[in-house]
Amino acid sequence: MATPPLPLRAQQPTFAEMFTPKLVTVWREGYGLKDLQADVVAGLTVAIVALPLSMAIAIGSGVGPERGLFTAIVGGFLVSLLGGSRVQIGGPAAAFIVVVAAIVAREGYDGLVLAMLVAGAMMMLVGFLRLGTFIKYIPYPVTVGFTSGIAVIIAISQMPDLLGLAPQAAESIVQRLAALAGAIGTTSPATVAITLLSIAIILGMTRWAPRAPGFLIAVAGAAIVAALLHLDVATVGSRFGGIPSGLPAPALPDWSLDKMPAAIRNGAAIAFLGAIESLLSAVVADGMTGRRHRSNCELVAQGVANIGSALFGGICVTGTIARTATNIRSGARGPVAGMLHAAFLLIFMLVAAPLISYIPLATLGAVLLIVAWNMAEKAEFWALTRSSRGDALVLLTTFGLTIFVDLTTGIAVGVVLGAFLFLHRMAEAVEVEGHALVMKDRPDSESDQPRGVTNQDRDVMVFRISGAFFFGATAAVSTVLDRAGERPKAFILDFHDVPLIDSTAASTLRSFVKRLTRAGTHVYFTDTRHRVREALFAAGLTPPLVSYKADTQAALALARKLPREH
Repeated sequence: MATPPLPLRAQQPTFAEMFTPKLVTVWREGYGLKDLQADVVAGLTVAIVALPLSMAIAIGSGVGPERGLFTAIVGGFLVSLLGGSRVQIGGPAAAFIVVVAAIVAREGYDGLVLAMLVAGAMMMLVGFLRLGTFIKYIPYPVTVGFTSGIAVIIAISQMPDLLGLAPQAAESIVQRLAALAGAIGTTSPATVAITLLSIAIILGMTRWAPRAPGFLIAVAGAAIVAALLHLDVATVGSRFGGIPSGLPAPALPDWSLDKMPAAIRNGAAIAFLGAIESLLSAVVADGMTGRRHRSNCELVAQGVANIGSALFGGICVTGTIARTATNIRSGARGPVAGMLHAAFLLIFMLVAAPLISYIPLATLGAVLLIVAWNMAEKAEFWALTRSSRGDALVLLTTFGLTIFVDLTTGIAVGVVLGAFLFLHRMAEAVEVEGHALVMKDRPDSESDQPRGVTNQDRDVMVFRISGAFFFGATAAVSTVLDRAGERPKAFILDFHDVPLIDSTAASTLRSFVKRLTRAGTHVYFTDTRHRVREALFAAGLTPPLVSYKADTQAALALARKLPREH
């Protein structure tokens, strides 16, 4: 039988096409004055949103507010300059608060910088190796679980600033909750009032003026109220001494070989989470614009941005969904909008640095509280808990481990559980009935007999497999074949509905086929696809051990001509 031609496939992009920044693509398509005007408006809008968010995320991460601005300026500029998305906005993200705060608490800021340099190199390597597409294989319950877990941790971590309590040095969530319970009697009424005012302004703007920069208005309004009424509340200036009016000079941290194991572990966690967040944000942007991003190019850009942010005193950089969506809604035409957003933030620092000292920390805590509420995928969480026991187990395990152990453990265990759940479902999808292997969801009219088989063909065993034939299904196949009584004169295995077969399944088939042939049975494989046949040949299932035919009818025609052995 002639080998069928390979299926037509889309032409693979070249290396240069895959890693050409979208900025170059937009420029080649034609970038005019109207495009620049639209990008100026979008960049300014995003910068207004990013200003309070960047400071709040930095403070929540255990570092000074200026480091959040450094991150948005340097990292955001590099992501837009080199990235594979037209409208992606890079900067500090709330999802990193848990990771950054833990690293800073253990290793100090220099330890974070080392981890970011390692993470940047890892992300660039993953991008150049074209592994970015594998991020999509992370199970959805895992993503929802760790995202919701991070939201809970952020909300709990902001309680001291929201209530006016002394900063907590506790490491675990249980310790933090215990410390909060013990200090609840020292709550500051003035701080609580500022917190409630800030939340009310943000929610009010969201409902009645959704296009207005609610976060910035809340920050400015609360600062004015606190200053005019001389309220005794903690501010950026009272805790951090204000912020500088410009970027620092690039510098490398102190390092030694004994610090590298921790840097590699922490860097891997940053790279993994950064890849997930940035590519998820890029996918959301694709859905809003109808465009397609270059995932591997985006990862390379994220890696460069993290290295740049580390050198200029920033924290972790990733794609930010909320700011990216704001950029799109504001009419961004290309990456220039993201670059301008970074430039506007730098201007804000140069002009308004002294005013930032008056911002109450309770207001920035309120900003993060709203961010945590929005990032917690509440509807998806409850839907998954009711969808199936397996999905609920993966979700709740990831969620619980993220909160009570750490993010890396939660994601790792969740991915492993999700993989085993998938394998279990795949294995259960195959069922053996009589002399045929059929899928559970195959209609009864089809499952009673394999295609082309009649009750008169009692000297022929015909099996049919539907779906991916992998190691999870081999036990079912072997059990049925071993229970078959005397060996038939012909054994036909129909691969019409088998898109792939793994080495374990092929090896199991080889062992059984050899037993059949030793007993004098003629073996036929029918309807094998090119990829399936390659796997079978690699396992040694080649002629004359097995005869390959176009379909079951052709094999049956030959089987009926075989003499009956007694």
